[in-house]
Amino acid sequence: MKNRKIDILLVEDSSSDARLLRQIFPHNGHEEWQIAHVERLNEAIVACKSELSLSLKDSTSQTIHQRRFDVVLLDLSLPDSTGLDTLKEFQKAVTDIPVVALSELDDEELAFQALAQGAQDYIVKDQITTQMLVRAIRYAIQRGQIFNQLRANEQRIREALAKEQELNELKSNFVAMVSHEFRAPMTIIRTSAQLLENYNPQLTEERRAKYFQRIQSSINQMVQLLDEVLFLSKTEVDRVEYQPAPLDLKNFCQELTEIFQLNTDAKRDIIFNHQGECTLAQMDENLLSCIFTNLLSNAIKYSFPESKIWFDLVCQEDVATFRVQDQGIGIPYRDQTRLFETFYRARNVGKIEGTGLGLVIVRKCVDLHGGEIRIISKEGVGTTITVRLPMHPPAKSEE
Repeated sequence: MKNRKIDILLVEDSSSDARLLRQIFPHNGHEEWQIAHVERLNEAIVACKSELSLSLKDSTSQTIHQRRFDVVLLDLSLPDSTGLDTLKEFQKAVTDIPVVALSELDDEELAFQALAQGAQDYIVKDQITTQMLVRAIRYAIQRGQIFNQLRANEQRIREALAKEQELNELKSNFVAMVSHEFRAPMTIIRTSAQLLENYNPQLTEERRAKYFQRIQSSINQMVQLLDEVLFLSKTEVDRVEYQPAPLDLKNFCQELTEIFQLNTDAKRDIIFNHQGECTLAQMDENLLSCIFTNLLSNAIKYSFPESKIWFDLVCQEDVATFRVQDQGIGIPYRDQTRLFETFYRARNVGKIEGTGLGLVIVRKCVDLHGGEIRIISKEGVGTTITVRLPMHPPAKSEE
């Protein structure tokens, strides 16, 4: 600790004791002792927590957030607190600054209790010497630094364990989801292939086309699942990049609407509306496709036959607002806070196919655009999802 300044907060309501303690501190060329003085426990807590500006009794008025104390000399008998409660209250509020307890009582039991409570040392006022005080402060600082380092290491270990538990849970959920989601299409493929193999001559063209269509649909379902998992794995390692390019949002949304309207096998009307100048945006078309392919697919999947789906686009003040609204089964209120959790699905989906990955992917794509997403839903009524995206990427600052 040579050639350094040591900031000390003295918490002492007796002006005479405070004056004597100041006189004890050495003045040498190795260390500079900076002493601030307050008289009450609440003032000490405020000073150490940097909550506001406080004129300290060290003849220097300064802003507390610029001050970082190395050690606190804490009198256990103060106007607003006495005994071990003083130490307990201080350490409850301030956890990272070492404390040396000061007392008028030469009480060994009290000293043990103070140390057990977390004080680095216990000093009887009328027995203080320069050597004792300096040694106590130095040891307190050293032990406090070690303790803070151990606590930081413990926190890092806890975070690592929590992350590992989260990853293990994700792996377990992934295995369960894949085994479940792959089983149905694989069964359909196997059954359809066996029927084609064993009864092909007896099957009509219509029946053969039906089985081939089932095989193709099941393959598409598995490929979509693999694509979703691959996309998520790329986002986890930051391998998905935001690559904006000029894009006519009106044409993009119209084409997407037409594709979904042609491909949906249920009688659902997808109605596209737009407002504002939407032809001069700069966005990542691939990420936009991920967002609205998922949202429109969900709207179709979870809405009732012969219902309407609205796809709205409003461009205003360099922000594009997209809205997908359906008249479907809706999302139970208690599920709505977990919609962006990996593999999570609302409890009312029943036998409707899904992986619990779509909205997770949507959220990541929205985040890559620097946008925001909002979901409003009522069970049995429908769901409205609003996505707001900047129409142009932020300008890069010149260094």
